[in-house]
Amino acid sequence: MFSEQACLSKFSRITAVLMLTACMLCAAEAAYKPVEGRIMTRWAKDVSPERVHPEYPRPQMVRKDWKNLNGLWEYAIQPKDAMRPSAFDGEILVPFAIESALSGVGKTVTSDQRLWYRRTFDLPADWADQRILLHFGAVDWETTVWVNGKEVGSHKGGFDPFTLDITDAISKQGKQELLVSVWDPTDAGPQPRGKQIRNPHGIWYTPVTGIWQTVWLEPVGKTSIRSLKITPDIDARQVRIVVDARNAAGCTFEAKARTAGFASAAAGTEGDMTIAIPEPKLWSPDSPHLYDLTVRVLKDGRAVDTVDAYFGMRKIAVQKDETGVNRLFLNNKALFQYGPLDQGWWPDGLYTAPTDEALRYDLEITRELGCNMLRKHVKVEPARLYYWCDKLGLLVWQDMPSANNRPGSHDQFELELKRMIDAFYNHPSIVMWVPFNEGWGQYDTERVTAWTKKYDPSRLVNNASGWTDKGVGDVHDIHAYPGPACPPLEESRAVVLGEFGGLGLPVVGHTWQDQKNWGYRSYEDSAALTDAYIALLQKLRPLIGNGLAAAVYTQTTDVEIEVNGFMTYDRAMIKMDAARIAEAARKLYLPPPVVTTVIATSEIAPSDWAYTTAQPADDWYKGEFDDSTWKRGPAGFGTRGTPGTVVRTQWNTSDIWIRRSFDLKTDDLGDLQLIIHHDEDAEVYLNGQLVLETTGYTSSYAVMSMKPNAARALKKGANVIAIHCRQTSGGQYIDAGLVSVKERAR
Repeated sequence: MFSEQACLSKFSRITAVLMLTACMLCAAEAAYKPVEGRIMTRWAKDVSPERVHPEYPRPQMVRKDWKNLNGLWEYAIQPKDAMRPSAFDGEILVPFAIESALSGVGKTVTSDQRLWYRRTFDLPADWADQRILLHFGAVDWETTVWVNGKEVGSHKGGFDPFTLDITDAISKQGKQELLVSVWDPTDAGPQPRGKQIRNPHGIWYTPVTGIWQTVWLEPVGKTSIRSLKITPDIDARQVRIVVDARNAAGCTFEAKARTAGFASAAAGTEGDMTIAIPEPKLWSPDSPHLYDLTVRVLKDGRAVDTVDAYFGMRKIAVQKDETGVNRLFLNNKALFQYGPLDQGWWPDGLYTAPTDEALRYDLEITRELGCNMLRKHVKVEPARLYYWCDKLGLLVWQDMPSANNRPGSHDQFELELKRMIDAFYNHPSIVMWVPFNEGWGQYDTERVTAWTKKYDPSRLVNNASGWTDKGVGDVHDIHAYPGPACPPLEESRAVVLGEFGGLGLPVVGHTWQDQKNWGYRSYEDSAALTDAYIALLQKLRPLIGNGLAAAVYTQTTDVEIEVNGFMTYDRAMIKMDAARIAEAARKLYLPPPVVTTVIATSEIAPSDWAYTTAQPADDWYKGEFDDSTWKRGPAGFGTRGTPGTVVRTQWNTSDIWIRRSFDLKTDDLGDLQLIIHHDEDAEVYLNGQLVLETTGYTSSYAVMSMKPNAARALKKGANVIAIHCRQTSGGQYIDAGLVSVKERAR
């Protein structure tokens, strides 16, 4: 039995240790602070060295034992070819890139420099006699790792997770030293890098160097699961699970799927199992149902490794609807897909959201604003983003980060493309891979698309989003700003609008910089921006009726100098009336309207117009005007080489006036819409009534709402449309048509 004095002495020692620990924690807290002078999100206040991305980072393959290595590390910036630093420059908060405010550093690392990290860690006593795996969520770009002075591995890739077995470098006693070096040439190198650039400007953003996702440790047995490949098949009512395991000779495998009121299992000796799902609960944006999954490896009847996962029963395909038009079908039903271009950048963390709550917030707002999808733009996210998309019901088009066309870039691009598909294959939310965007580093499109489709036949492949389509893959994708617009229908592919909108509004106090912000179109206030956005969505309806299968609005948030987001860059406010724009978005999912052509554009059916390039009489636009002395020629009118045009009649002067007559058999026209491709300013008249004035230019055919008098100006029998187009510089073109849009009975 302890004496009272001994007990008091022991209590004093414990108190002293606790006080010392508290002081050390306070010192660490006091030493760290974000870089000042930048706008911050509200979640930045929740970031501290003791709590930084504490969540389990791999939701699709969970084990109970793990150790998070996020927190304060030492860092040093050295010449690229220098050896390990003898001293470090200070501390950095991992997993935030060194250029970010939340890293606490905010420094640029050039292509002739190398970034070094160092920290120590302890291993739990009960991890003894197990293999120790060191996981990196992502490090940009070329990484080499040492443990206790021994090199344990290297990796090239800025977006994909990688794992090193460090067991043989672990010391049996004391603290373990972890040393990491990173070289990142950004846009001076061959690697995929998305929108990063050494000299940020316009639509190109701040470089991201080094560790930018969670670093963590995990103990496993000699026999353990490396990965799972989960493939649902709703038509066969089953799910296939393929297990890749280390040292599994002589082992058996077991997989159990379960949800409320259902449980089923399968077993096998080859790690390839199929579980029957007799009455599958399908995953969709309206009902994002997920099944729990447990996979075990057994040896002599005893489980030697167990992981928990999940899956969704869903199918994505291009199929023809009842009218013979190709649409995007989810679970064998046509579903119009609509959502934002999602850059995934943060003012305080750059590539890294400040917290998991922040990461989820963007997705929740996307759903609240009436969207059912997002296009993840030339960036790959942490697994937890796709986990939240799975949980919340957001379809994902996943871009491959773009690269330069430099020596070695193609091999690296294809290596990282494969790794991206492997890493995120199991997420039901991802329904489309997008290898290329707008020609950025684009090459061998047909071959890359064919390989992607063969490697993952369970998803769609969009060969190139915007302007550089090569006629392969599952969709033809165009960009139109502000748009909207629709490519011509095709026999075997669906047609989609990969980017449009980009409506801008800078909000004082919430911008990356005070002046010289940028958007495709700018508005003075929230009300004007809301009205313009809703007008864009209304213009999508006739395009949907004509066969448009999906549309992507630019964009989720402002990013650096871009101010065309739903939200400000700091996520402090939604810049439009959320309720109104959500209601407008939800109308996009109604059955496609019936669209009747009143006047076909030359894209659909070439037709002759009367035209002149000499100033006509003042009444040239009236229905009764005599245009018999004008020239006649097929639309469109313009100069060859103007983007998005097929010129059938040459027009190379500053002005052109065109007219044509058409007959109407009914005056029940529903919603009358103008389809126009103009470069530049245009005035449109119907039977002498001015129904549209528009400035600037379009790069493709766009739907435009006319003045309220447009439908009233028309009558049964003969009618006349007259257009004046004026060009000042660059290309030039004019062509137009009319359509009647009627909603189907619900």
